[in-house]
Amino acid sequence: MAEILERSGYLVKVRVEVPADRVKASYEALLKDLASRVRVPGFRPGKAPLKVVEARLGREALLQDLKERLVEETYPEAVRELGLSPVAARVVEQDLKEGEGFRYVAEVENYPEVRLPDWRSFALEVSPPEVTEEMVEKALEELRQRYAELVPVEREAQEKDHLFVRTEEGAEFPIDLAHALPHVREALLGKKAGDVVMVPVLNDKGEKVREVRTEILEVKTLKLPELDEEFAKTLEAESLEDLKNRVRESLKRQAERAYEEARERAFLEKLAEGLEVEIPPSMLRAEERHLLEHLAEDLYRQGISLEAYLEALKEKGELEKFQEDLRKEAEKRVRIALAREKLAEELNPEVSEEEWQAYLQAAARAYGVSVQDLRRQFGEEGLARLKERLRQDKAVQEALKALG
Repeated sequence: MAEILERSGYLVKVRVEVPADRVKASYEALLKDLASRVRVPGFRPGKAPLKVVEARLGREALLQDLKERLVEETYPEAVRELGLSPVAARVVEQDLKEGEGFRYVAEVENYPEVRLPDWRSFALEVSPPEVTEEMVEKALEELRQRYAELVPVEREAQEKDHLFVRTEEGAEFPIDLAHALPHVREALLGKKAGDVVMVPVLNDKGEKVREVRTEILEVKTLKLPELDEEFAKTLEAESLEDLKNRVRESLKRQAERAYEEARERAFLEKLAEGLEVEIPPSMLRAEERHLLEHLAEDLYRQGISLEAYLEALKEKGELEKFQEDLRKEAEKRVRIALAREKLAEELNPEVSEEEWQAYLQAAARAYGVSVQDLRRQFGEEGLARLKERLRQDKAVQEALKALG
């Protein structure tokens, strides 16, 4: 039997009573389980009488194991019976006496109740997209840069040149001065093919530890193609004017996507900010752990451990600010997730089979696997979460459409 003793926001205090016959049956099952695994001198494995096993392990230790087993068995039943959706819980009181039932009290952090703000009155301050001729010209210039060729020049090296060099060890490689380390760039600027330069090597503290004799084999510069009819045709455009129109239309599509994404971000942030909710601390801690795990993965790819990164922040006196920013980001993400969930509950959009299959195919492409492999990897629970995300996406789009 389970009952709610107290309820305050997300925190619910629950009392659970387990009848004596169930306690006795669980104790006997525990003893039999342990008897099959515990070695007792003078008996073959699993053949020692239960009373002998009980005496060897100790009554107190067995009763502690029994309490843990009974909580594990009955807690899920109790929260289902009471209609709770726990996100965390801890046992605060326990009472188990010989020949009687078992009673315990648990403090449950229940999934929070959420109330949305009046989102239909939102005014989203997002400027509509505008594609200017300056943007078109810039995009065309970037195309020229992309199709530029490196050509040799008979002059001294300049800021954006590429140098081909040979070191005293015989290694040959190119150096892009625009992206070279400052001390390397300084040593090579103004030099020309045939020159020999001593390039410094610095340690982690920026101190010179040695110099490498480096011969400049060739100086090259980027030669941009002319923006003319011929260049347009290399890009499969009918003419230069056609190329400009294509670039303009592409920029408009990009601007429209960026505009829609900005409206969605502004809507969700406004929705989350106005959300009436008391978030259980365990949900915030879980999201903080999730963010740290992602950070650890990013740092690992750079050859840095999370511990070393946090220690460096501590040395610079920036750890407290990092932790505060982490808490704020975790709360923002949890609030947005709760807002999306509640909005989908309110609007209740339907996901057609056609939409679901298209979504699965897009997800499979993103993961680089087949739909069949995606289904197998995600399993039933994972697919259910994926479908719920699609339903929430639809709810957000419906809300944005209603706002006009």
